[in-house]
Amino acid sequence: MKSAPPSQFVAVYHPFVRTLHWAMALFIFLALGLGVWAAQLPRGELRSDVLFVHKSFGVAVLALIVVRIVARLALGAPPYAAPLGRLVDLAAKAGHVALYGLMVALPLSGYVISSASGRDVSFFGLFALPLLAAPDKATAGQAAEAHELFAWAIGIVLALHLAAVVWHARVKRDTVLTRMWPRFRPSV
Repeated sequence: MKSAPPSQFVAVYHPFVRTLHWAMALFIFLALGLGVWAAQLPRGELRSDVLFVHKSFGVAVLALIVVRIVARLALGAPPYAAPLGRLVDLAAKAGHVALYGLMVALPLSGYVISSASGRDVSFFGLFALPLLAAPDKATAGQAAEAHELFAWAIGIVLALHLAAVVWHARVKRDTVLTRMWPRFRPSV
């Protein structure tokens, strides 16, 4: 008769950090989708409305990443149940640094585009952020190029992040995903 493996304690992220992670994931995917959609639309009211919501999610991401960095520094990260290995650990750290950097750079570059274009950045109409830059067409153009580059970069890094999640959950069948999603139990 096959016996079940012994129960293994898995440390998880603090509930506040997990909530921030999943909220930001939702906001980032919504903002990316809306940004891609807006880029395909002709100038007009619908495009303006889509960009309004896109910018609002960008403001949320920019505010939450500050909270998330402080929470991560204050609360730390739980240890892995089993060592990842040197290369996997390095890749995980590089991926997280890239994600955190892009979660700052992407909305910040969008904010500069709007500011340098003389357009307000509002959070769902509740309040408007102050302009970061005086209107300047060249600055707006450079910020737009950076914003598009950062959008592609975060898309690639998120795809790699999700591929790593699937690899850990379905191929390695380890408890890495359990740290952020405690109800996940890898099948052995």
